[in-house]
Amino acid sequence: MRPHRMDGVSLTFGLIFLAVAFWWAVSQVLTVNLPPVGWIVAGGLIFFGVVGLLGAIRSGRREPQPEPVAAPATAEVPGDLPPEVHASIVRELLDDPARKFEREHPAG
Repeated sequence: MRPHRMDGVSLTFGLIFLAVAFWWAVSQVLTVNLPPVGWIVAGGLIFFGVVGLLGAIRSGRREPQPEPVAAPATAEVPGDLPPEVHASIVRELLDDPARKFEREHPAG
């Protein structure tokens, strides 16, 4: 198995799962009086907000990417054709076949 970068989201949800499982195990042994469920939900939302802020701050500290270097533009003519011949071939390919047929076979 290849080692890979740690995934913060997976780690966070894994820790939350372990905390819930631990809380369940403790509540089976001890009687724990919990505050109203609304406070637990609010605490969870605050926790996720703090984790999100820390992730946003951490992601902003990456090294800047180097700017791409512009390469000089060069016109490359395929094969051994001079530019004039190449231009005439392109013009012929772009010409409308109907007009070309009319020029070669005039109606008469």
